[in-house]
Amino acid sequence: MIKKIFSYLIPIKIYETKSSLSKSIEVTWANGELVLDSENANYSYGSLQRILRLGLKNIGFEKIVPMKHILVLGVAGGSVIKTLVDEIKYKGKITGVEIDPEIIKIANTYFKLDEVKNLEIVIDDAFEFVLKTKAKYDLIIIDVFQDTTMPNFLFETFFINRICFLLKSHGFILFNTMLLNESQNLRNKKYVSEFFKSEFQIKTIPRVEIHNELIVIEKMN
Repeated sequence: MIKKIFSYLIPIKIYETKSSLSKSIEVTWANGELVLDSENANYSYGSLQRILRLGLKNIGFEKIVPMKHILVLGVAGGSVIKTLVDEIKYKGKITGVEIDPEIIKIANTYFKLDEVKNLEIVIDDAFEFVLKTKAKYDLIIIDVFQDTTMPNFLFETFFINRICFLLKSHGFILFNTMLLNESQNLRNKKYVSEFFKSEFQIKTIPRVEIHNELIVIEKMN
């Protein structure tokens, strides 16, 4: 409790580890809440939770509550899952895919992710999981980073087509992206401009927490 109080004055690191996949991982008290950070980015809670909460709010909490199955690609500490369960009161199934088992251990220890009853965690690469899964989803949340880097496959046509195939009619995709330079800005513009306009409605929420851009996609039929 003392660390929590002092964290309003200065961040207090309580755990640090090295992961072969995510490199440096830290759990820190900051402004009265526990956050999970990589070397250069917030992985869960803190700014990331605010970013994804805004995306979910844009979709509409009232639309999310009756959904049957949500897929989260990139779990980290599970802040978006906590938003779904604790704030939106979502009670349907959540499948969370995370490539780094070390991060899930941290999420269970410090953020009690293993206490979420309607959550199934799958340790797998997001691309591999998307290829293998036979389920269809009402909402797919894509939040895949290694520090500040986004894998190229997220923007490739094959992956986009597969994600769209896995989406139920009138389902949503919430895609969190990071824009640190002009090439990444152009990458996002290309992604949005080339999307299948007849079947999907797509919009962006730019400059969320300075460097993030949310892409919200709705399947229209």
